[in-house]
Amino acid sequence: MKDISIGSWAYAIGPYADQPIPWDEVITQVKGLGFQGVELGGFPPHPNPDDMPEQEQREACKQQLAEAGLRFSGLAANLWDQHLIDTDDQTDYLDCFRKNVEFCVDLGIKGIRVDTVQPPTIFEQVDADTARRRVVDTWKQCAREAADRGIYVTWEFEPGFAFNKPSDILRIVDEVDDDNFGVQFDTCHAHTVAAVGARPPGEKETLPGGALELAQRLRGKINHLHLIDSDGSLHDDETSNHIPFGDGVLDFDALLPELNKNTFSHNWWTIDLCFWPDAWEITERCKQAVDVLNAKYGG
Repeated sequence: MKDISIGSWAYAIGPYADQPIPWDEVITQVKGLGFQGVELGGFPPHPNPDDMPEQEQREACKQQLAEAGLRFSGLAANLWDQHLIDTDDQTDYLDCFRKNVEFCVDLGIKGIRVDTVQPPTIFEQVDADTARRRVVDTWKQCAREAADRGIYVTWEFEPGFAFNKPSDILRIVDEVDDDNFGVQFDTCHAHTVAAVGARPPGEKETLPGGALELAQRLRGKINHLHLIDSDGSLHDDETSNHIPFGDGVLDFDALLPELNKNTFSHNWWTIDLCFWPDAWEITERCKQAVDVLNAKYGG
C-alpha cells in the first residue's frame, strides 16, 4: 500500500490566503483523517527556510511532525520570486534553491519540487532555444548539487508555466538527463496539458491518448506523483483546476497501473487540492477516494 500525503499549500494560498489554516491545525486534521504525511508548501505561514533560520527551529518542526506520527513527502520550494528564463545569470535562483535544499536536509525531506517559474508568455521576450538552454543548464546543476545532499529534484509541469507542451516536457527531461531529476506527474496538469492543450505558446499540441499517453511517453522519467481529478478547466485562466475525485473526467483505473510502471525512491501518493475553494472541507472525501484507489493499485 502507498503512503498518502496532502499538499499543505491548499490551506495557505488562493481562497485561503486571507485566512490560512494554521500549521498545527493542518497536522491535527491530516493525522485524524489517516494520512501518513504532509507535502510542505515552503512559504508563509507554514514552515519555510526564511521563518525558520535556526537549526533549533527546524529540529522542533521535524520533531513536531514525528510526534504526530507523520512524515514529510516533499517540499514545494518557494522559488517564484526568482528569474530562471529571462536572465543568463541564475546565481540568485541557485542560491535560493540551495537554501531550500538545506531546509530539506534539516527537516528530513527527500524530494524538492521545481517549475519553470515564468509563464508561457515569456516567449514573447525570450526565444525558446535560449529559454530551454537556461532551464536545462540550471536544472542540471540543481540535480547534481541536490544529489550530493541526498535530495531528488522533481519538475512539475503545468499550463501556467513555460514549456507546457508534451514535446517540451519530454525534451527537457531528456536534456537534463540526470538520474536525480525527474517529472512530478500531477494528474490534472497532465490532462490539461496533453488532452486539452491549455495555454500553449504558438500552435496547440495535444496527444490522442491525453494524460495516459503522456504518462506512457514519460515512463521511467516520473519520480513523484500528485493525484487529483480534472474537468479540463483552468483556475483564473492560468493553471489547472484541481477538481475533487469523482467530479472530473480522469480514468484512474487506466492511469494508476501505468504510473506504477515507474520506479520511485519513495512510497508516496500526494493529494493536491491547490486553489480549491473548500479544500479544508473536501479533504476527507478526497482521502476516502484515494484509499479506494490505494486498495486497488497501491500494492
